[in-house]
Amino acid sequence: MSVGTQRIAHCSHWGAFWLLVREGRIVGVEPMEFDPAPSDIIHSVPEWADPRLRIAQPMVREGWLRGREQADGAGRGREPFVPVGWDEALDLVAGQVRRVRDGFGPASIFAGSYGWTSAGRFHHAATGLKRMLGLFGGYTGHVNTYSIAAGPVILRHVFGAEDACNGGGSTLDTVAEHSETVVVFGALSPRTAQTEAGGIARHTLEVHLKRLVERGARIVLVSPARDDLPDWVPAEWLPIRPNTDTALMLALAQEIVAGGRNDLDFLDRCCSGSAEFRAYLSGAADGVAKDAAWAAPITGIAAGHIQALARDLPARRTMLTVSWALQRADHGEQPFWAAAGLAAVIGQIGLPGGGVGYGYGSLGGVGAPQVQAQPPAMSAGVNPTGSFIPVARIADLLTRPGEPFDYNGRRFTYPDTRMLYWAGGNPFHHHQDLNRLRRAWERPEVVVVQEPFWTATARLADIVLPATTSIERNDLSGNRRSDHVVAMKKAIDPVGGSRDDFRIFADLSARLGVADAFTEGRGEMEWLRHLYEATRADAAQRLGHAMPDFDAFWAEGHATLPVRARHTYLADFRRDPEAHPLASDSGRIVLHSPRIAAMAHADCPPHPAWVEPAEWLGGAGDGRLHLVSRQPVDKLHSQLDYSARSQAGKQDGREIASLNPGDAARLGIADGDTIRLFNDRGQCLAGARLSAGVAAGVVILPTGAWYTPADAGDGALDLAGNPNILTLDKGTSALAQGCSAHTCLVSVERVERRAPVVPAPPPIRRRAA
Repeated sequence: MSVGTQRIAHCSHWGAFWLLVREGRIVGVEPMEFDPAPSDIIHSVPEWADPRLRIAQPMVREGWLRGREQADGAGRGREPFVPVGWDEALDLVAGQVRRVRDGFGPASIFAGSYGWTSAGRFHHAATGLKRMLGLFGGYTGHVNTYSIAAGPVILRHVFGAEDACNGGGSTLDTVAEHSETVVVFGALSPRTAQTEAGGIARHTLEVHLKRLVERGARIVLVSPARDDLPDWVPAEWLPIRPNTDTALMLALAQEIVAGGRNDLDFLDRCCSGSAEFRAYLSGAADGVAKDAAWAAPITGIAAGHIQALARDLPARRTMLTVSWALQRADHGEQPFWAAAGLAAVIGQIGLPGGGVGYGYGSLGGVGAPQVQAQPPAMSAGVNPTGSFIPVARIADLLTRPGEPFDYNGRRFTYPDTRMLYWAGGNPFHHHQDLNRLRRAWERPEVVVVQEPFWTATARLADIVLPATTSIERNDLSGNRRSDHVVAMKKAIDPVGGSRDDFRIFADLSARLGVADAFTEGRGEMEWLRHLYEATRADAAQRLGHAMPDFDAFWAEGHATLPVRARHTYLADFRRDPEAHPLASDSGRIVLHSPRIAAMAHADCPPHPAWVEPAEWLGGAGDGRLHLVSRQPVDKLHSQLDYSARSQAGKQDGREIASLNPGDAARLGIADGDTIRLFNDRGQCLAGARLSAGVAAGVVILPTGAWYTPADAGDGALDLAGNPNILTLDKGTSALAQGCSAHTCLVSVERVERRAPVVPAPPPIRRRAA
């Protein structure tokens, strides 16, 4: 390291690293030494400081500045912004919060603010927003996440808890050492495992995969994409039709039962509802046996392959892994429940290296040793209204005020939303059917966005508050799936006129009369010391784990947390179900739920079942392709989409779609062509890449492109390749109401090459002097 260069500790959702800073500029990034497989995304972090797409100062939409809440919401995204000072902007926001609360009630302020803006646990924008509004009467929030919603809801009924899909299942070190067969439904890929909410210090998925390969474990990949496992893993690839994993799981279970290879003792001791489940499998309940012959035309996998796999699974120590992606589809509850049913039939739940695991590889910390101490985190406090929506039902919230919705067996009502306040996220990246969302976005009287960059969401705001990125403030990372707390030190001064999230909320709290309760008399460094020392005390008092004091931690840059490794999910329960009952209705693994049966949801049967999706290849027959909109390799969601690394993976500034050579030939598409993907919901451009590693009938377009409509019209062509212009905006079922992004058919055609997409800020018009 050269003279005059500082080495500053930092952390992001994609890893822990050192920022090399010289004369106020970041000149390099180095991963921390203890990370065995650091993500390359860390090298894009210095581009956060690039001012070209940063919001330089507070902005107000021109029409809204004139008309306030009477302004036409259709002007969002069509009118220029006017720069204003911080005091004026904060006064406007505080005035709107007070107006809506007093005139319509606090539930008319939507503050779900879902997003991944920072790994920091103190300057966490969504938490700060909810903390502030909770002190001022409340808001409408959300439950679950876009990543995983149907999964945790159904697993609460099946296992009595959702920990199996949130990092509390068997750890991957036990899988690596004990599993003889691993069936991967979805993916087990470093592409998705490079990120983790709240930061990740050590990327270990590749370590465990290499150990499985070294031991000679049989690995079967069930996915429409071969690269959902690294190419150095010698896997058997079953290129399944998207959204049909449930049918395959049911057929495997039926073949095992019909062959007399199921574990009746485990089903009797540890499960409830197994008789009803087996009656469904055999066809006794509906006259249709869910066997290999039944599943083959649904899944596209030959009956002989299904039968052979069914013979092997009970004969060896078998782990089923199920990606979060599978439940982001119509009836997404079913693959998670069916996997539990198949694992129960095999009978190895609770044995090292056996059973079922959810979400391995979906985030970097799922399957890692589990943190036992309380990680540092700012509290959002209490929401006095109790009002919420399922996270992916935003467009319904905005367009259906006063109408009912179901969630997990209860009925609720959408409030009348007058104000949207979005801090630290970009719904015009991650929500489905963006044209529908844009129409709904016109309905509120005011939209406030707090954000560092000119994302599509910021461009569609009325008031924009420019926030700093994590490299411009002090913070710390930490979560239950990462074994380190990492200091996130300020590396550079704030870009432009941006302010850190805590200061913005503290200043707003002062205007709303709740500043003392919001800050508790602490500033930034006092809060960091307080949060860290609370974790340190918990680790010492409950677990006897010594962590350095705050000053030593801050100087060192990181500290380890106590973890539990080599954990086998439900081992105690398997050993003695009476002494260690589950929190489910029966105290057992639920394979048929009387509670769900009583809900009488037509789209969620009371046992694992195949329910035909709203859109799938088996119901098409018209040449359309199934769109898989998976996570990108070169960024997290839409963060750093403009970075050099992300742009290098594009074609003319557009995302690249991968499709099977046979489909490409039929459609007259060559490698490197520009293509249009379209359906009744929308249309977008993308580059074309041909790959034999993509199943026939499938097109893969990664998420993350900044939504860039060609014009302001409804249904405008998205120029950048955002797949969510095409995806289906419906709940998985009335039970969980999760995101159904992976249920989507599209048409594809070759078009003439267009001018490159170059990100640029929106028009800005200064006030006349």
